Amino acid sequence: MLQMDTRTAYNEDHGIFRDTVRKVFDKVMIPNLDKHEREGIVGKAEWRAVGDAGLLCPGIPEEYGGPGLDFGYNAVVAEELAYAGSSAGFTLQSDIVADYILNYGTEEQKQKYLPKMVSGELVTAIAMTEPGAGSDLQGVRTTAKKIGNEYVLNGSKTYITNGQNADLIIVVAKTEPDRGAKGTSLILVDAPTEGFVRGRNLDKVGQHSADTSELFFQDVRLPLTNVLGEENKGFIYLMSQLPQERLSIAVSAQALAQRAFDEAVNFTRERQAFGKRVIEFQNTKFQLADLKTELQVGWAHLDWCITRHIAGKLTTAEASAAKLWHTEMLGKLADVAVQLHGGAGYMNEYPVARIWRDARVTRIYGGTSEIMREVVSRSL
Repeated sequence: MLQMDTRTAYNEDHGIFRDTVRKVFDKVMIPNLDKHEREGIVGKAEWRAVGDAGLLCPGIPEEYGGPGLDFGYNAVVAEELAYAGSSAGFTLQSDIVADYILNYGTEEQKQKYLPKMVSGELVTAIAMTEPGAGSDLQGVRTTAKKIGNEYVLNGSKTYITNGQNADLIIVVAKTEPDRGAKGTSLILVDAPTEGFVRGRNLDKVGQHSADTSELFFQDVRLPLTNVLGEENKGFIYLMSQLPQERLSIAVSAQALAQRAFDEAVNFTRERQAFGKRVIEFQNTKFQLADLKTELQVGWAHLDWCITRHIAGKLTTAEASAAKLWHTEMLGKLADVAVQLHGGAGYMNEYPVARIWRDARVTRIYGGTSEIMREVVSRSL
């Protein structure tokens, strides 16, 4: 269980909310973790249960069906979900997609989608990455050509979280390809639309419970009202939302690192070697001491980031630095935790093996560590 006695980003109300999150996850998610991993997807029933409990999209205002809470509540959900060992796409919906619709959607779009996103009735995705365009979104080749009073959408996307479950997809497309980034728009696609096809649920190294898919758009005809925000402002919107997206990843990484550490401590306390517990060896104690120190620094830094973000002060460079540091720390810590388990750490029946697999992609999605260094360097 995550310890809250030294945290500075949260108040008593956050603590009460955290108790609810834990109770819901204990009932809805944790008993089904192995099932989700096997099937490669979290079922719609779990989405509805989590939504009914008020854990989805906590920042959505009351007029759109949400509680209108600060980002700290999103962070609580992200921490507890990661610590539980689930890679369900709840945080993508709550921390990323919801804010795009809230900040840039028309009143009609907000009324149509947000209440169902809060309840879990509607699952969402955002389709940025393509086979030839990852961290560099200026390289997107999907197009939305304006023909009469419609957009005609063509292209393909890959590595899309919630791709199998999604009822609504925000698609990053070029509405004026010759203008590069300045010709990029965000287009709303409802799943039943003709011409939209889901590809396979991708076979990933880790994060098996997150459905991640290829998506294909072939002459998908959409009304002009399906643009999100202003036409050709999509790249600006994407850049504006990066701080929260990257902070969300950092939050999950820190909590997952804590779980890996806790698993390593518990295992080495119980494991015997050469007549004594593994934790009693100096090498083990010193490695765990180093990891505990990094976690202590990480939690303090994360609370600083959350507090700044709630106050509207977290910059893109600061959020990128947070994603870089916390995900790199997670990778290192998870690797040491596996090593301290010995052969058991390589067995899928041990949680640390799943953590190790799940950790690797955090240094890739949401912008690679290399891109994070580039962003931070621009602020020098």
